[in-house]
Amino acid sequence: MNARSPRHVWTPPEPPPVRTHREDHPRDWAETRRLLGRLAPVAEPYKRRLVVGALLVVVYALTILAGPYLLKIAIDRGIARHDGRVLDFVVVAYVIVTVISWRVEGLQIKAMALVGEGFLRDLRSRVFAQLLRLSMPFYDRASSGVVVSRMTSDIDVMENLVQQGLILIVTNVVLLGVAIVVLAVVSWQLLLLCLVPLPAVAFATIKFNRDSNRSYLLIRDWIGLTLTSLQEGISGVRVIQAFDRSGVEVKRFSRHNRGLYDEYMHSVLISCWYLPIIEFSGLITTALIITVGGVLTVHGTVTIGTITFFVLSLSNLFDPVQQLSQYVNQVQQAGAGLSKLADLLDEPVDVPDPDVPVPAPDVGEIVVSGLWFGYGNPTALAPDATVDRPSDETDPARFVLRDVDLVIGEGEHLALVGPTGAGKSTLAKLVARFYDPTAGSVTFGGIDLRAMSGSSLRTRICVVPQEGFLFSGTILENVRLVRPDASEAEVIAAFDRLGIRGRFESLPDGFATEVHERGSRLSAGEKQLVSLARAALADPAVLVLDEATSSLDPGTESVVESALERLMADRTVIMIAHRLSTAERADRVGVVADGVLAELGTHAELVAAGGRYGELHRVWTEGLATRRPV
Repeated sequence: MNARSPRHVWTPPEPPPVRTHREDHPRDWAETRRLLGRLAPVAEPYKRRLVVGALLVVVYALTILAGPYLLKIAIDRGIARHDGRVLDFVVVAYVIVTVISWRVEGLQIKAMALVGEGFLRDLRSRVFAQLLRLSMPFYDRASSGVVVSRMTSDIDVMENLVQQGLILIVTNVVLLGVAIVVLAVVSWQLLLLCLVPLPAVAFATIKFNRDSNRSYLLIRDWIGLTLTSLQEGISGVRVIQAFDRSGVEVKRFSRHNRGLYDEYMHSVLISCWYLPIIEFSGLITTALIITVGGVLTVHGTVTIGTITFFVLSLSNLFDPVQQLSQYVNQVQQAGAGLSKLADLLDEPVDVPDPDVPVPAPDVGEIVVSGLWFGYGNPTALAPDATVDRPSDETDPARFVLRDVDLVIGEGEHLALVGPTGAGKSTLAKLVARFYDPTAGSVTFGGIDLRAMSGSSLRTRICVVPQEGFLFSGTILENVRLVRPDASEAEVIAAFDRLGIRGRFESLPDGFATEVHERGSRLSAGEKQLVSLARAALADPAVLVLDEATSSLDPGTESVVESALERLMADRTVIMIAHRLSTAERADRVGVVADGVLAELGTHAELVAAGGRYGELHRVWTEGLATRRPV
């Protein structure tokens, strides 16, 4: 059981490139290319459907333009020449085109809906997978409300676009392009008249895109802040009511809500000057066609049917522009949401898997060597890197742990004690590789933790938090979380090994009992026992415990402690001890103070030495004496 894998030298990865998110500037072409490049893999499975949908849209656009063109034929060749056969042909052709248009419209709506909804489904899955892939440092930086807004409001605004606007946008873009080509073929002179308002429309559109994009990016930020206030208010409602702070929280929420309202109104004001320009351009063009077209008709350059065709087709030229302008708001909101989602998908993983991972050894000692760590410091230095001590306590990147050396033998039980904020929980998190060291290394069985994949490491090092977290579902499903392929018999055997099988079999539904959200149907002790059974099923070599009994009543505590003793047998255990009774039972005790490992030894050695631990033990025993009955 003392086999050790050969030491693996870890090579630090290249630090990720620094990206500056220009939230207060409009997206340029580079940003647009980034968005398209990031989202292209999501759209790749729908490429064929997208092509089919685009072809259907082209056919639909041609059927729309065919109506005015058939009317041109009827006027120039039927009415003007008194030819009834031409009129009969036009009537039959018009009915056929109408039927084709009706059928193709339904098919292209279905095709585009399949593409849009499928894209959103896959995008949700990718975003959620990325959220679970990101390491603890990301969640230290990001507020929960902002993270939730990425999966809710940012995708919701895209869903609104897909369900309501995507089909109309694609149809109108294609219709506009086809209309320009057809109008040019019929009369290039009249088409030039249609292009007269184009410079004004182009200038207005560029300015509108720039201003509205900036506004909608700010709206996404205000939504994140508002959701954060809402979530914190609901989660902390007991504290808010206990200290009568409802007014303060309402003011904070109102401030964020007002900011969101003001920015929405600013986006509306941007639209107020843009939309009338599009409407006015269509009216001016119609007047030009009738006036100049009439002159050209007198000179025999164009026919009355051609003028009629252009006047009717102007709706197919400017209506798409007007409808597109009405949906530009949705496009801009969706673009802002896409930008935020792309930022999230591009977020680097702070604790990455190596390109060629080394399997985690079955057993081995844990060696912490020259470890420095700060929550605001980079984590891409080599294990043997040296770090200077921060110049003063005001340094924004000061270290939580400094120059820690520690060896934990295979099967040893180590208790970490120390005042709050000393760094003992941080040291345990580094051993579990929730974070990477700023400098130095943590090895297991002679292999640096950074050389192993996260999935391999989690099979050998397991963390049991102070409060067991349960998901909606049954007790059986919650324990099986660590090994989805485990049979029911294996799960029950895990409870059996901890001596708690009967406690859960006695429940009305046994192991099929629904625990509800966060385990609300179970007591605190039962939730902790399920958490211990989960660790027993994982069967790790190393356990990291954040004292699992500190928040329990004495009766429940004895049951949990008994199960915990069984779980810790024959394993390496690192305990964050909040009470010295836990430290007394450990093989060795490490005292963490002011970011350094101040003392290390057995309970008896440290008490006899009379240092920090001896003083803690004296205060603790005196406190017990004062609580004993006389």
